Amino acid sequence: MNGRSPILQLRNLTKTFGNFTAVKDINLDITEGEFFTIVGPSGSGKTTMLRMLTGMESATSGDILLRGTRINDLPANKRPTCMVFQSLALFPHRTVGQNIEFSLKIKNIAPDVRKARALQLMDQLRLPQDYYGKSVTKCSGGERQRVALARALAYDPDILFFDEPLSAIDYKLRKTLEKELKDIHRETGKTFIYITHSLEEAMVMSDRIGVMRAGQLVQVGSPQQIYGAPETKFVSEFVGDVNVMAVRAGGAATVHAAEFNIDFVSPSVPAGFAAGHLVVRPESLRFLSAHNEAQNCLEGRLYNEYVLGSRIQYQVRVNDHVFIVEKLRQQAFTGKLDDNVLIGWDAKDSILVTD
Repeated sequence: MNGRSPILQLRNLTKTFGNFTAVKDINLDITEGEFFTIVGPSGSGKTTMLRMLTGMESATSGDILLRGTRINDLPANKRPTCMVFQSLALFPHRTVGQNIEFSLKIKNIAPDVRKARALQLMDQLRLPQDYYGKSVTKCSGGERQRVALARALAYDPDILFFDEPLSAIDYKLRKTLEKELKDIHRETGKTFIYITHSLEEAMVMSDRIGVMRAGQLVQVGSPQQIYGAPETKFVSEFVGDVNVMAVRAGGAATVHAAEFNIDFVSPSVPAGFAAGHLVVRPESLRFLSAHNEAQNCLEGRLYNEYVLGSRIQYQVRVNDHVFIVEKLRQQAFTGKLDDNVLIGWDAKDSILVTD
């Protein structure tokens, strides 16, 4: 991905609990210095996979290779990795400085060296130096996040694992910390492996994203690839708002949507395609004045609108199907609710996916 060698390789990694397979036959290479995020709904297997990577859970079969060396049986405390937990797991009876220095103290690093390293990390993570002697219980949620990350970096791991560390934080602070994490990743050059159920977090921070479903990685790619070229209906719907229409094979360059009894001009139809879904992102739909302004058109009724800061989403109902059209505020549609409207898109702005 970035021209570097893989630091972590998974080969047919599988984890079963009795008759239940939580993770099934995962093959993946993560390169040195990459920010790789694993996303998926609850129960998709992402936390189980993370626990195997950190040594907190044993694989049923398959291999985990760190720089080419199999580490399946290496205990968690012997691996050159560190975890930032959702709960943060800070020591409440210790100060900020003592929390950050914990791993250095275990290594018998001299007190003055430990403190210098802690202060350096506090500067890097925008924690005031006078917080060094402050109890972590007196810190805000965002400050505790920074302390937990500083403690992990003090260990100087090869890989940092993150288990949904921002899930319990309010929206505004979460957006700030997403950007800060991405900055810290760039500054440190460390390999970050991040687990979240939030595709929005993954899109903001990641070099690559792996989408999990029912214990399997169903697609791996850059944020642009995951959003712009989903390979299945599941991935397309998991990655933000989307308009999805069931279709079957039509002519050489068309697909038929029985729900609307219409043929749509489609992107290239894969060989052997019989049925699937046509996907159009809300920002790719547009309001039309005439049918000849787009390759594909539908007549509907403007049902509602939602102001989302710099964007406005419009809900258009075509029979029983609801379409979402998204525009920037400066491109706001001037129609009124309950107006009959014409919406459309071009073939190049749609995606044909399987189930």
